[in-house]
Amino acid sequence: MSNDIYGLEKLGLKNLGKIFRNLTPQELVEHELRFGEGCLGPNGSLMVDTGKFTGRSPKDKFIVDEPTTSEHVWWGAVNQPLKPEVFETLKGRVATFLSGKDLYMFDGFCGADKKHQMPIRIITKKPWHAHFVRNMFIRPKKEELQNFEPQFTILNAALYTEKEYKELGLNSEVFVIFNLAQKFAIIGGTHYGGEMKKGIFSVMNFLLPLKGVMSMHCSANVGKKGDVALFFGLSGTGKTTLSTDPDRALIGDDEHGWSKDGIFNLEGGCYAKVIDLDPEKEPDIWNAIRFEAILENVVYDENRVPDYHDKSKTENTRVSYPLHNIENTKIPSVAGHPKNIIFLTCDAFGVLPPIARLTPEQASYHFLSGYTAKVAGTERGITEPQATFSTCFGSPFMTLRPKVYSDLLAEKMRTHKVNAFLVNTGWTGGPYGVGKRMNLPDTRKMITAILEGTIGESEWHKDSVFGFEIPLHLPNINSAILNPRNTWDDHHAYDEMRDKLAHMFIKNFERFAAEDPELVKVSPTPKG
Repeated sequence: MSNDIYGLEKLGLKNLGKIFRNLTPQELVEHELRFGEGCLGPNGSLMVDTGKFTGRSPKDKFIVDEPTTSEHVWWGAVNQPLKPEVFETLKGRVATFLSGKDLYMFDGFCGADKKHQMPIRIITKKPWHAHFVRNMFIRPKKEELQNFEPQFTILNAALYTEKEYKELGLNSEVFVIFNLAQKFAIIGGTHYGGEMKKGIFSVMNFLLPLKGVMSMHCSANVGKKGDVALFFGLSGTGKTTLSTDPDRALIGDDEHGWSKDGIFNLEGGCYAKVIDLDPEKEPDIWNAIRFEAILENVVYDENRVPDYHDKSKTENTRVSYPLHNIENTKIPSVAGHPKNIIFLTCDAFGVLPPIARLTPEQASYHFLSGYTAKVAGTERGITEPQATFSTCFGSPFMTLRPKVYSDLLAEKMRTHKVNAFLVNTGWTGGPYGVGKRMNLPDTRKMITAILEGTIGESEWHKDSVFGFEIPLHLPNINSAILNPRNTWDDHHAYDEMRDKLAHMFIKNFERFAAEDPELVKVSPTPKG
């Protein structure tokens, strides 16, 4: 049988060896072990190293600047333009590099809602990459593969590095390039699987909003009564941890769409951080590490027992697994409209309260701000907390202008009367190095108060600088921790730090002031 039954010659692939299409997990593990890509870990999981790159390479991501899509793209540091002729050169070189080789192919779907589902094809040289995308995307039924026609294709040549990158206008030997018009992407030089996952998300962030569907970097779960909650937050804020709840079914942990019918997961799996993973605090993630799961860059002993506290390889140790590895999950992962939206932040300045209620305008303001903070020691040169503002809680993946997403979110929140809250999972009693991290069980109780509606029974205090409302009491919570100023020994030091952070918010929002002048009115009002 000719390999071109899949139309691969149209991609420039010639004289191919075997095409391993949609192998089973058992078959993939056999291939992975045969080629020495990893070893078996806890409960039959696979442990791999991603090599030099243990995270995404944002400076090496490009979008082809061509006339049919360019007017919509949010050009800049996130979406760097690349000339079409450079893309064609690299596409040809990647195809030549992969020609004559055995390849692995995953055909599947992005988007659990059939109305907005995109068939995708991902072609790789490495079997563990095929395993990764099988975990992360929606696996097709056998009959769905009969007349499968991909609407977007990724050609992953991780082993290929571009030596002439300077002449081509690239930033390094690595490249992750998307041609939205051709519905095609190429990857070279990096073995990090997250480039494929986030790449498809970036494509959906381009396509869905243009037809009125909100695409979101958030987790989601649903209660027994059908009440849906969304959790927005950057890495390290607790998005995966807090949405994985034994009393609520997980819809998804990272990427979702919001259509006129409700919420749907874009993925078929989860990609959770495992640094400092604790079976008592995160039992669902712990128990998901079994057959089909892939652990990335973890340190383990001679008995292949991982040490999740060891950061010597990277702080970005992760596990990918299919949704069915979580016991309490909703499949198909679709649900109704959300009742509550929770913006998670890890405030290392110790300024923000553990929980606050937002007006619709404040919700839009915090969505566009996308605030969290990095702490000392996580990156070279960081000696004190540093504010991070990531537009829409996911600027590296936002392909359209931010206002497109914020307007869609505001419209849907108004239509469906959605409540919005800000939850700080960071520090209290002082900044990082002085105060202490928010207690996770307390944070869970606060989330429960939101989801069960008991938070509405509280009295509220309006913060004089940030303008949001802070509850004076909550069930089973020490009221003393609810107002952050009261947790600091030095109230004057708190006021200074609060004003410092408020000015950072104002400075960051200047870039949105022209397009959203009404939202400027809900900016913080520092005292000093």
